[in-house]
Amino acid sequence: MDKDSATTGYGVVLVTASSQEEGKAIAQALVEAHLAACVSLMPVHSIYTWQNKIHSEQEWQLVIKTDLARFSELEKKIRSLHSYEVPEIIALPILAGSEPYLHWISDNVKSSQ
Repeated sequence: MDKDSATTGYGVVLVTASSQEEGKAIAQALVEAHLAACVSLMPVHSIYTWQNKIHSEQEWQLVIKTDLARFSELEKKIRSLHSYEVPEIIALPILAGSEPYLHWISDNVKSSQ
């Protein structure tokens, strides 16, 4: 990979889940389907507005490392497994990264073709 293409297309996708079990199930499915190279999970406390009420809830934050060229498939898979009516699914590009790590993402996120 040359310097200009080293970060092209790689990113992290943020998703919150209602429980550790749901987060693990989503993470496992994404990695097994080669839609993510890795998913990190951590507990978070979220305060948000939903249906005109303020909520304060424990959730699990998923940090999904992927090739954003697969975002549509990744989003579809997450939606099929997620319990929320409107789940957080936010993609952030990787602007710079360790070349060996980016190669590892590439090796583990396979094209559907």
